[in-house]
Amino acid sequence: MVRKKEKNNQLNISQSQELKILRKIVEITNSQLDLTVVLKEVVGVMTGATKADSVFIYLFDDKKKRLVLMASKTPHKKELGKVHLKTGEGITGWVAQENKPVAIKKNAYKDKRFKNFDVLPEDRYEAFLSVPIVHKDKAIGVVNVQHKKVHEYAANTVSLITLIAKQISGVIEHARLFEDIKQKALQFDSLVKVSQSITSENYLDEILDLIVVVTAEMLNSKICSIMLLDEKQNELFIKASQSLSLEYQRKPNVKAHGSVAGEAMRIKKPITVYDVRKEEKYGFRDLAVRENLTSMLSVPMVVKDKAIGVINVYMKNPHTFTQDEIDVLQMVANQAAVAVENTHLMKEALKAKEALKTRKLIERAKGIIMRLSHSTEEEAHKLIHKKSMDSCKSMKEIAESIILMDELQKGK
Repeated sequence: MVRKKEKNNQLNISQSQELKILRKIVEITNSQLDLTVVLKEVVGVMTGATKADSVFIYLFDDKKKRLVLMASKTPHKKELGKVHLKTGEGITGWVAQENKPVAIKKNAYKDKRFKNFDVLPEDRYEAFLSVPIVHKDKAIGVVNVQHKKVHEYAANTVSLITLIAKQISGVIEHARLFEDIKQKALQFDSLVKVSQSITSENYLDEILDLIVVVTAEMLNSKICSIMLLDEKQNELFIKASQSLSLEYQRKPNVKAHGSVAGEAMRIKKPITVYDVRKEEKYGFRDLAVRENLTSMLSVPMVVKDKAIGVINVYMKNPHTFTQDEIDVLQMVANQAAVAVENTHLMKEALKAKEALKTRKLIERAKGIIMRLSHSTEEEAHKLIHKKSMDSCKSMKEIAESIILMDELQKGK
């Protein structure tokens, strides 16, 4: 019996070892909220329990709708977060879909369900054990244990890995929730920065530049730009962008009608495009290819029920925008719209103030002319206007000269 076990290279785990392993898992799940640390420690425990040559943990990403490699025994820094499988794809995807473990003692890579990744040398290992990580009757990930040589996985080993997977499912969900809370906290801090800039006395360009930088960092986007509407030309022009690409910054204005951004303004609702390189309404597909831009989110800037522009966010890789991301960008867009509107109102107020000042100066200058030359008010106004035209100076400047000359004459 002993020889048969040695021949199959089968590993049986004693009850005392099993209890020790489970206590360690409980310690991990009770002491950590950092998902990366949790997964790293769980991989270490599983490696020790199974004497495996490889341990992988895949987790289901709700945004990407994929199983993503999140932890491994061997160093795979470039592959973590990059290697992914659809549900049902490969043995790993099959395990997640069927919610059942799979144990293969040899030639695992020849299994018809197997999917090979060139970047993972472990795919050439002989033995393969794959167990679903289940939370509330739903597979949220998969644990893969592999051995280089032929290895028969004992029933109690499969049961232990299944139990460990069940134990860590709750902490994985809690850790994800914790990550979401941290992300929302960062987004809140970013929104506060934007709000503070809007209530400051900075110039509009500086405010909008800050908004695009903060937003790009907040959403981890490659490009964030603010486009404002030129009502006379009925075009959208780039007002601010954190992109260092001169080609993007200098791209032509966008027609308000028939464009993605223009449509977002028209309906006053966010629009998402999974791949702008294939979107007919996107007028710069060649530029998108050169700049490596794929997914786009265009959100209208609305103030007093009027859309005055858009904020556009571009992702480097295909991305399905979540409702949280859309909501956050809409909040930023509305705040940016307030900044633009406040600046516009301030400019209008300054113009009105300047016009009133000019009018008072002209009235005073007219009075001086009427007093010195006994002219009528109309004649005095025509004289100031003529001097303005002849000298290519403003009527304000002519009025100031007349007032200054009169004061000098009185000073004598």
